Amino acid sequence: MTQITAAHPRDAKPVAGWHYPGRSADFRAWFSTDEACLLYLDWLRWPDGFVCPRCDTRSAGTSEAGVYRCHGCRRRVSVTAGTIFDKTRIPLTTWFEAIWLFTSSKSGVSATTLHRVLPINSYQTAWTMLGKLRAAMSTADRDQLSGRVEVDETLIGGVKTGKRGRGAAGKTLVAGAIEITEHGWGRARMAVVPDASAASLRAFITANVAPGSTIVSDAWTGYPPAMNGYEHEPLNISASGKPAHESLPAIHRIFSLAKRLLEGTYQGGGSHEHLQEYLDEYVFRFNRRHTRNRGLLFMRLLQRGVDSEPVTYRNLVRVSRPKTVTPAGLKTATRSRPGTLDVERMNVPWRRSRPS
Repeated sequence: MTQITAAHPRDAKPVAGWHYPGRSADFRAWFSTDEACLLYLDWLRWPDGFVCPRCDTRSAGTSEAGVYRCHGCRRRVSVTAGTIFDKTRIPLTTWFEAIWLFTSSKSGVSATTLHRVLPINSYQTAWTMLGKLRAAMSTADRDQLSGRVEVDETLIGGVKTGKRGRGAAGKTLVAGAIEITEHGWGRARMAVVPDASAASLRAFITANVAPGSTIVSDAWTGYPPAMNGYEHEPLNISASGKPAHESLPAIHRIFSLAKRLLEGTYQGGGSHEHLQEYLDEYVFRFNRRHTRNRGLLFMRLLQRGVDSEPVTYRNLVRVSRPKTVTPAGLKTATRSRPGTLDVERMNVPWRRSRPS
């Protein structure tokens, strides 16, 4: 198996048409076969050549496409092993098409749409694919926000009622933070929090904001006890006479856009159990909003995919439901493999005779 070594995918400024496909036409040309997709994953995972994940040996032989035999520990290592593509039954051309659709649209794509337009056998399979991609989008191990940071909370989901405020029933409380820079708005973070207590706010702030930063918030009593190690600028919104979205415009815009994603693309999806994954997706998109070429997002998400741990359907499901029991003697349909987009090109099929 030949490795790609002409360019390095970890470069600070990847180039369209060299590191990643710049247009849809390039994408189709680059990844028309499963083997081409495998070569790209190989390059993203080991840009400087194979490195055994068990013994760090850099020498290996190849016996089949995408599989190395380490010369150190003699272990067989697949290009997709230990990534979100580990043991996948879905052909890589189908995976790549789903990721291209997922990243090329600013508003994302739903599992229903993937199931409809790609050779994916079930909604569950499409949902699992998107769940794995969102797991790779997590910001848990990313650099913390710094400088001047707006922080606030909002309520998402639940049944609409007349009750307002931080304790509205049936809704999920979400904390958010965004950098305020001299050039505008910077990076953002969002997370589900159990409540608006000082302990919960402290946990969110310390996980996402670097010590020494300035926290700009409203005058909620839970903030002052959570400010140890931070500068604090509380704004008394009630006394100012201004609405909250004018006093803290950046973080309220983030909340509004996140809710629009949930209500629009996902039709009110994002249950309490899975809301954090949808928030991670939104933050991933927002923090790359200035990216001019959507192909770069495609590449970055694939990079995270090969750097992430394997995720299974059981890992993704938060609320399990019992399977339907098939009555004795009744045959069940044979589960077929998902289809591939690596197909033979057809020559003007519309000119052929109508099939019988």
